[in-house]
Amino acid sequence: MSKGKGRSAKRITKKQLLEMLLNLFEGQPQESFELKTLFRLMGLDTHPSKMLCMDVLEQLLQEDFITEKPKYTYRLKRQSQTLEGTFNRKSNGKNIFTPDGGGQPILVAERNAMHAMDGDRVRVTMMARRRNHVREAQVTEILKRADRRFVGRLEVHRDLAYLLTEDRTLANDILIPRRNLHGAKQGDKVIARIEEWPRDAKNPIGKVVEVLGQSGENETEMHAILAEFGLPYTYPEQVEKAANRISDAIPEEEISRREDMRDVMTFTIDPRDAKDFDDAISIRKMANGEWYEVGVHIADVSHYVQEGSIIDKEAQKRGTSVYLVDRTVPMLPERLCNNICSLRPDEDKLTYSVIFVMDEQANVKDWHLAKTVTRSNRRFIYEEVQQVLEAHGEASEEDYRNPGDHVDPERPEYEPAEHFANELIVLNRMAKAMRRRRFQEGAVDFDRQETRFDIDKDGKPLGVYFKVAKDANKLVEEFMLLANRTVAESIGKRGKGQGARSKSQGADAKNASKVFVYRIHEQPDQNKLMNLSEFVTKFGLKLKPTGSNEQVSQSLNKMLHEAKQTKASNLIEMVTLRAMMKAKYSTENIGHYGLAFDYYTHFTSPIRRYPDLMVHRLLFRYAEGGRSVMKRTYEELCEHASQMEQTAALAERASIKYKEVEFMQEHIGQEYDGTISGVTEYGLYVEINENKCEGMVPLRDLDDDYYEFDERQYCLWGRRTHRRYSLGDQVRIKIASANLERKQLNFAIVRE
Repeated sequence: MSKGKGRSAKRITKKQLLEMLLNLFEGQPQESFELKTLFRLMGLDTHPSKMLCMDVLEQLLQEDFITEKPKYTYRLKRQSQTLEGTFNRKSNGKNIFTPDGGGQPILVAERNAMHAMDGDRVRVTMMARRRNHVREAQVTEILKRADRRFVGRLEVHRDLAYLLTEDRTLANDILIPRRNLHGAKQGDKVIARIEEWPRDAKNPIGKVVEVLGQSGENETEMHAILAEFGLPYTYPEQVEKAANRISDAIPEEEISRREDMRDVMTFTIDPRDAKDFDDAISIRKMANGEWYEVGVHIADVSHYVQEGSIIDKEAQKRGTSVYLVDRTVPMLPERLCNNICSLRPDEDKLTYSVIFVMDEQANVKDWHLAKTVTRSNRRFIYEEVQQVLEAHGEASEEDYRNPGDHVDPERPEYEPAEHFANELIVLNRMAKAMRRRRFQEGAVDFDRQETRFDIDKDGKPLGVYFKVAKDANKLVEEFMLLANRTVAESIGKRGKGQGARSKSQGADAKNASKVFVYRIHEQPDQNKLMNLSEFVTKFGLKLKPTGSNEQVSQSLNKMLHEAKQTKASNLIEMVTLRAMMKAKYSTENIGHYGLAFDYYTHFTSPIRRYPDLMVHRLLFRYAEGGRSVMKRTYEELCEHASQMEQTAALAERASIKYKEVEFMQEHIGQEYDGTISGVTEYGLYVEINENKCEGMVPLRDLDDDYYEFDERQYCLWGRRTHRRYSLGDQVRIKIASANLERKQLNFAIVRE
């Protein structure tokens, strides 16, 4: 047997290789080394030793000791001991500092934070590195305080007051001198700003900047949730005035410039409580008797909201409408979103339309994009369309089994839905064909139930029900997906030819390199898929975490379909969603993994999403022969829109959590069956099977044993009894307490 050559034959250890690489980089700090050069210098000539070297290099990259540029070329990363950048406060005390210009975040322990707040610009000094520890820094100067505001309940005493805030990044309450109360009283919910925090003081000193109202009142609490996430709950007066000056009359010369589709049967399909109808669908049979013209008509918000105007700047800042449990906080002023731009029935409206020629199998024969004027014949709610489909035997088998939404569809103010049955049936068959093809091509089928509340006029939750996406919802979804995909391809496919024409756009080679706004979704992380595969096996399910995108997505769909037959279906879908990357906006197109589309954008909701408004403007600009826009500017707008989308989602979840706690506080002491939906070092999260409300069983209340947290196995296990509480386990719980202030339900285990 050959003994081999070099250090590889001696089975070099990871520790030895680390020391060799450290000596090499520190000894030649100005040199860059290609990977194959490092293999040669280290004397590595076997595959295992080379893979070990790559592991060590990856570790040094993560520790920010070396840099990789270009790929597979490494050099020492020289850094000053003093850096400036942004401080980010964490609830666990492990704060991080991000240097200006990027780079790996650096740990700042609470004892070294100098009372810096989240978002502050600070100067730090690097600390001496301890062996086997991550790099740490110490804040030495706060250069600029972030305009950080805190929401909480006021406790007023004789000489001073305290703001009791639920912000977990702030360990201490905010001291408010009486002179800074701004008229606030005991028990008020207020917004406060920290004015100073003396180095030796335990509590920061603040000032009330706005009084929201008395704690516990619905209006106050909803405004507090919006304020907590930095979201507006009122519209600036000057923006409202600007909107009120916009005329709702459509001049004849504007109509003459557009494709007139007012004589084509058109309708909107929306939730019962919707007011901003930003999309409509039209359908008519073609002269050949075999094909259909199907129009997807979108409110032409860009006609009314001029780029750079005061209304546009406010919409850009908001990024999106926010949907709380009991209200919508619109992106646009009400006059625009619910009146002028809303595609209300029996009113002429300006629209931007993608008009398709399709056969009965939903194959697109031709399409064009056009500025249009339309007139909706009927406003449908989803339940009416679903009732028509089910009455004619056109709904999916699952829809007949699932009762879904509880809303009564009777609406005598409109023409009977049955009069539109033929058109709805044709569109539904087309939508099913498109949906079937999407999944065959690798789309992932996420179809989670959404929790909704019956709420009285005062905002009090009276009951919980579940919103289920049935065929009526999917009909609208598929045509919106088709429109979004089509306009994205018209810009992104670089004029490769799609067998389509565009009257107003001209999808030609001139548009090849135009900057555009895409909706992108990255492939899931391989390690997360492996962990998901391991997790679902405990429910008797299988997932193939490796292979082509199509193979993995097909395996995901099969697993999710089979999961619907288990009691833990909601949990499995939630854990699967966590394994996925978050979709976002970008000018760099990488495709959309979840939808299995190479090109995708958001075109169909400009009333409630700013990126859609950007897309409308870009499409029209390029149609008129305009030059490409600045990529950097639009990438910044995309990043802001993505951030606001995430913030709005967090606010929505907070409002749902508040209503869950408010609803369940009427049921203290009652018992329910539940599923363990989360396992942490401080307790168990349990979701009630009956209503999906989630609460916590604190670790301190599991007093029959000493429990340890196994992060890898998602479980708590008892040292003495060996009892295990694992993610997905079924348990019987009792409602122990409901804390509205903290939006927290506490449960007690009754039995497994």
